[in-house]
Amino acid sequence: MSGDVPIVAYYRGDDGWSLDRAAELVSRRIEQDTGARPDRWRVSGVETTAAAIGERVATSPLFGGGTVAVVVDPAPLLRAKAEREALEAAIGTVAPGNALVFIEQGDAGNRRSAALQGLEAAVLKAGGEARAFKAPRSSDLAGWIVARATERGMQLQPGAAKELARRVGGFVSEGDVDRQRMGVLAVGELDKLALYRPFDPVSEDDVRALVPEVVPDSTWAFLDAVAERRAAVAGPALDRLLETTPEPVITVQLHRRLRELLIAADLTGRHARPADIVKAIGGHPFRAQKLADQARAWTVTELEDALEGVQDLDAMVKNAPDSGSTERQRRLAFALWVEERVASRRPGAVGRA
Repeated sequence: MSGDVPIVAYYRGDDGWSLDRAAELVSRRIEQDTGARPDRWRVSGVETTAAAIGERVATSPLFGGGTVAVVVDPAPLLRAKAEREALEAAIGTVAPGNALVFIEQGDAGNRRSAALQGLEAAVLKAGGEARAFKAPRSSDLAGWIVARATERGMQLQPGAAKELARRVGGFVSEGDVDRQRMGVLAVGELDKLALYRPFDPVSEDDVRALVPEVVPDSTWAFLDAVAERRAAVAGPALDRLLETTPEPVITVQLHRRLRELLIAADLTGRHARPADIVKAIGGHPFRAQKLADQARAWTVTELEDALEGVQDLDAMVKNAPDSGSTERQRRLAFALWVEERVASRRPGAVGRA
């Protein structure tokens, strides 16, 4: 592109590394066109205004590089019609030597608001570019890692990329896992491995030796493990969850899931139609069917006992009278609840510890 043409771009998706690199490539294009490195101004949409953005990009640089303004999550700038019009006007004022980049973080496949779609359309109308970056899923992450390694002139032996993908959590399938920074983590580990093996191919053993296992915290993974009575999975998942999630939140989520399982077990036992289960529980039919399948691993009495145990945990967490406890005692109580109420004692039952 010519240095006389301002750059405007709209990037969206849940691949944090690719979003950041796309913004960096805009800076490099400016540098190539002008011969000077531009200043980077990165701001969240909730922390700025259309007027402030316009002040940054409306004036061409006299000496040195220009300015690349990167606005992350621009939704707060689009709440009112006047704000949307002001932001679209700012897009039209980007001066040569400057650039304006919008980054919309989130799942590229989810439904988007009309306001965000309108902003993207305004960028395209101004002659800018728009791209979506979707974070790689499951086995796709291994191929993604190989591509990033190739860009760095690195060679990975068979199995190394897959092991690295596993260690950064790429094979966790639950929908509530945050994949936004997973690519950043994988690339950071590649850079570390490149220092360790600057000339030789990186082996699977090298990855095991240097890359720590980072399993993303997943509430859904924990709740599903409980519902399916997989105590060996639920215990470690609970330990990780307790490091990042307040205890009252966990007890509320457990109570809700067990209550839904009780409803599903009761209706299934009375041979209710799938539509009746969906109506009683609410939500998508697939989720209702999944709950009905999970409820088969329990008896109604076992679910009632488990629910009573969660109520006891909740009393400890909230310091109810005569339930004084330390953090260590609460952790022990959670672990005992998993062992005593989740682990099935029935021969051959699902999730037997």
